[in-house]
Amino acid sequence: MKLDYRRRSVRIGLPIVTALFLIAVWEVLAQTDILPRRFAASPSQIIVQLGSMIFGSTLWQAIGQTLYAWGQALLIAILLGTTAGLIIGSSRYISAFFRPLIEFLKPIPSIAMIPLAIMAIGSGKPTEVFLAGYAAVFQMLMAAISAVKTVDPVARDTAAAYSFGFWARLRFLIIPSMLPQLLTGIRIASNTALIFCITAELLVGMEGLGQSLGQTGSAGNLPVMYSYIVVIGLVGFGLNVLLIALQKRLLNWHESYREVTA
Repeated sequence: MKLDYRRRSVRIGLPIVTALFLIAVWEVLAQTDILPRRFAASPSQIIVQLGSMIFGSTLWQAIGQTLYAWGQALLIAILLGTTAGLIIGSSRYISAFFRPLIEFLKPIPSIAMIPLAIMAIGSGKPTEVFLAGYAAVFQMLMAAISAVKTVDPVARDTAAAYSFGFWARLRFLIIPSMLPQLLTGIRIASNTALIFCITAELLVGMEGLGQSLGQTGSAGNLPVMYSYIVVIGLVGFGLNVLLIALQKRLLNWHESYREVTA
């Protein structure tokens, strides 16, 4: 029987069945000690541990601390990256001037900035926000530069012929044309910001999921450590689902989102 991937039940059901199958295999391997228990907790242990953690405040405080830094970093990346990308992408002269600097800074990993950030800012949340924002801003910058080029030149000339002002062109032409790529850039920047927030917390010891993961790993408490890993994955998955839903909502007029549901 051929699966119809256009059906909502297949798109949702198949990943769930696959995940349950992999969890079952993991459980069997852990219970039979084929997967050594000193290296990995079983899914049943993780589920029990998660159940107890959900009703405590420690987990939720860690999630809140991480999301607080993530939100600030993503907002900074969106504002700076989109604005700079719009300016650079709109002029080949400005692009030629700044491109070498962008290509020089872009490959430098945010982690390499940790010593400098600690010396300049300290070891608190502002450093975490800076590191995550630094990594995410390049995602938004490149998405914005690319998105500017999608503006139809005929529509741009038509707007100029009708004497549309800058703000009118920005609102009715430039932003709608850029929006599909910008929203995709936001999703990528969101993942990047979350990854670097967790990494900064893990390496520098700032409050959040990364710090909790590092502490439980150092203590050798595998069920709790794996529980935090699962929580980090669920947080990232949840944020991505929310952003995809927002993207579909904002782009329901775009041809790429006009799906025929079976």
